Amino acid sequence: MKALKVCLLIFISTMTYVTAQDEERISFLADSLDIDKEVLTEYMAYKKYADSVDATFNYIYDEAILKGDVATVTVPEGYKFLEKEQAQRVLSDLWGNPRDESVLGMLLKKDESPVETSYGIEITYSDDGYIEDEDAEDIDYDELLEEMQRDANSANAERKSLGYPEIQLIGWASEPFYDASEKKLHWAKELYFEGEEGNTLNYNIRVLGRKGYMNLNVIGTMDVLDDVKQNLNPILNSVTFNDGYKYSQFDADFDDVAAYGIGGLIAGKVLAKAGFFAVLLKLWKFIAIGVVALFAGFKKRLFGNKETVNLPSADDKKENI
Repeated sequence: MKALKVCLLIFISTMTYVTAQDEERISFLADSLDIDKEVLTEYMAYKKYADSVDATFNYIYDEAILKGDVATVTVPEGYKFLEKEQAQRVLSDLWGNPRDESVLGMLLKKDESPVETSYGIEITYSDDGYIEDEDAEDIDYDELLEEMQRDANSANAERKSLGYPEIQLIGWASEPFYDASEKKLHWAKELYFEGEEGNTLNYNIRVLGRKGYMNLNVIGTMDVLDDVKQNLNPILNSVTFNDGYKYSQFDADFDDVAAYGIGGLIAGKVLAKAGFFAVLLKLWKFIAIGVVALFAGFKKRLFGNKETVNLPSADDKKENI
């Protein structure tokens, strides 16, 4: 039965391009899959929209330069990269986030499109200066978490007054870890946003450099945590500073030092200088994935609680046209 459904779904996707208006075939497929005809028609229209949007993007699968010549992103196996303007299209136009001029690009899973994605990895750069890391070994992460939870709770009144949902910082989804030799820091928070179904994953990666650091922020829900962890090393190694911007090339006579250390970076104190509203926008980014929720909704309506079926990919469709 599962194989039959896969074959029929591939055929549905082909019909999207060939005979999408063929009512008799739609009825036959709906009966064969035991799916409501109206839902099936909506799904076909949605797939056509998703594929047409995906075709407008120019993906990079090897390397790209970030921020002039500051750093290089080497696209990990299984991923693809969108440069600044196209990444902004995904984050703002498709996912509904406020425009953020600091965005340099984003990584997506290779076999997914911006409107059918499990998660994206937004890449930005902060030039706040050289971050001294002497405090890394002395941080009490339980104590730091409690401080962050208090900060989140105290900010909720202002969030509500500005029309944003309240936030609860549930805890670490992955406790902070700092690799002193590689100058890379990563941690993950589990957040709950008022009115949302399920919790949100906020997975943060920081690559330290001479004049600042690169941010790699995973945008997704909690159910992608295992996937991110399995791909963590390739993601960590995807961004490197170019010559002249490496952490080891810091020159105390010429370079600025950031006003915070590793603890401040994790706690988000870096955002405070830009004002509370800037913090709000940063946090909003991790829940504004409406098209992803829409796609998940279609799958739920198609299959309900039945066994999971892999939906056809673009490659599947090309082979079957």
